[in-house]
Amino acid sequence: MAGKPTRGTEITYGEYGLVADEPAWIKSNQIEAARVAMTRYIKRGGKVWIKIFPDKPVTTKPAETRMGSGKGTVEYWVAVVKPGRVLFEIAGVPEETAKEALRLAMHKLPLKCKIAAKAELEGGDTE
Repeated sequence: MAGKPTRGTEITYGEYGLVADEPAWIKSNQIEAARVAMTRYIKRGGKVWIKIFPDKPVTTKPAETRMGSGKGTVEYWVAVVKPGRVLFEIAGVPEETAKEALRLAMHKLPLKCKIAAKAELEGGDTE
């Protein structure tokens, strides 16, 4: 998870976005919880885009199992997120509503994030 993301650092569809500040694995149920929090707050007005997808399986072995006898079963799926990656985008709602919806979604995720406007990201970070 070290380094900068190669893609997904621009707000392409919406007006405001949620940008990761630190690396993390985000589980599929955490992504869904954030999506539900946003759509409930905006009362199904506007549009929400999810820019990450959980495509990495994480396996675990049962508790109190001896070493050996193969790999464990798939327990959950994660999206690998690097700092600077846009996680969610939102459009079609006023600025205050969009920022509050993204703030609620931020609390459902296991990493630090920041809320950014489309204009802010276009003008900066060209390193």
